[in-house]
Amino acid sequence: MDRDGFWGLVEDARASVDDTVADPDGVADALTKVLGAAEAEEIVGFGTELARLQVESYRWDLWAAAYLINSGASEDGFDSFRGWLVAQGREVWDAALADPDSLADVVDEDRPEGFEGFDGEGMLHVGSHAYKNVTGDEAAYWKAVDADAPDTPDVPAGSEIDFDDEDDLEAHLPRLAALYLNV
Repeated sequence: MDRDGFWGLVEDARASVDDTVADPDGVADALTKVLGAAEAEEIVGFGTELARLQVESYRWDLWAAAYLINSGASEDGFDSFRGWLVAQGREVWDAALADPDSLADVVDEDRPEGFEGFDGEGMLHVGSHAYKNVTGDEAAYWKAVDADAPDTPDVPAGSEIDFDDEDDLEAHLPRLAALYLNV
């Protein structure tokens, strides 16, 4: 599956969700249904493209944005944040990769009570769930995706940002820092 096909499926799923910012799991559920009508090879292609996007977005500046937006971001938390970012669609994804500070236009600094972060972990498992629904064999999905997907680098790309240094965060992400650090 090529990148345009990947994003076309994401957009089809997004169309059925009222608020993708708050409901990435709704996008994941809709996407699992969309992929459930596909052939197993196409589902694997979707998973491989998702893995490529995850590797491309494994960057210090984007991780710093996730850290600010979610009041912290472990490695797993950053993975889930990037799943949330996929659920926002190609336009938001591309803008965030060009300039992570652009996410200030997407997120709301007012976190409701019980807010647990911008987390799209469900988006990371869409392919495996759809594949299992179609073939009954989730393990074969992961084996096929792992065979074609690039490896995640040991270190994020770009210049390292000290997440504990508010001045460093503000220098790299001034708009998000203004929202979340009260600067």
